Amino acid sequence: MGATSRRTLRDIALARSGDKGNRATLSVIALNPADYPELERLLTAERVRAHFAGVVQGAVQRYTLPHLGAVHFVMFDALGGGVTRSLALDAHGKTLSAAVLDLPL
Repeated sequence: MGATSRRTLRDIALARSGDKGNRATLSVIALNPADYPELERLLTAERVRAHFAGVVQGAVQRYTLPHLGAVHFVMFDALGGGVTRSLALDAHGKTLSAAVLDLPL
């Protein structure tokens, strides 16, 4: 049986994230502008919230930025109270951008 390939978001996009208090922000940017419509179609707030189930406890708001070829998310109640209130080892904003790129296409 041959190897199978599985396309993920990482194949067509890069991501950046950050944190502020108990909120995380996450932007997914198409590497090629032609892939932006696929990002916009696949990356719903519901799908991102499901991907981060157990991490994001609050709402996820999505903003589309077609001129930048990006989809941006604000995830509420996502950081265990925030960096200064959490005992978690840097599982804050920056690591979420790597995790979202594992989403299958």
